[in-house]
Amino acid sequence: MMNTSITLALVGGTGLTELNEDVKSIPVDTPYGAPSAPIHEVQSGPVRLLFLPRHGKPHRIPPHCVNYRANMWALREVGADQVLAVSAVGGVCEPYGPATLAVPDQLIDYTWGRHHTFCDSEQVDLVHVDFTRPYEGALRQTLLKAAQDASIDVLDGGCIGVFQGPRLESAAEVEKARRDGCHMAGMTSLPEAALARELGMDYAGLAVVSNWGAGVTPDPLSEDNIAETLREPMIRVKLLLCSLLKSLEKQRTGS
Repeated sequence: MMNTSITLALVGGTGLTELNEDVKSIPVDTPYGAPSAPIHEVQSGPVRLLFLPRHGKPHRIPPHCVNYRANMWALREVGADQVLAVSAVGGVCEPYGPATLAVPDQLIDYTWGRHHTFCDSEQVDLVHVDFTRPYEGALRQTLLKAAQDASIDVLDGGCIGVFQGPRLESAAEVEKARRDGCHMAGMTSLPEAALARELGMDYAGLAVVSNWGAGVTPDPLSEDNIAETLREPMIRVKLLLCSLLKSLEKQRTGS
């Protein structure tokens, strides 16, 4: 019987700023400054669950100002082996419509000016990480299996085009992303995924489609509509998280 434990870090984005749990707060500092918020230990045991709201608590840090290096470093510092990153995205094409859950497998970076690596000084060893498949770890496959076990529909695959924000994209930008092969438009998956790779953490994404991207339909975009659309799928996200934790516990205990 296996007795090794695993620490899973859940990074919450727009629509997932808290888990409504009685949690232990873990303050941590890093060489890159403070993370977005204190890390919360939601559960311990064979599968330890940590939670970090990407945009702070309350939700206040725009995508281009998130200290991604501090966030990923802090999670690794407190023991995270795996990271599940939840993010709200816009759908660029069918079948990535509003309220859909997707487990992406590719990324395209349209951001600029973000600290996208830890290898930025002579004091740090230069490492060229393989980023061919940004989400290729075991956690992604376990997440897909957990969705199947819980009868929760998710799309397997999809490319997120990561934009700078905080403004939403123009119709021309969304069309460019579609021509480039993107299925969704987001603002936070990079440099987060690449930084996790540099630190050796298994990183998987769960994208929640909050709206059609600009110009895909004639409907105007509003923050109120996005928030309302996210309400129901975030319930499914939490159900999927419960199923994922059960799957990971089975893996670790051999039961």
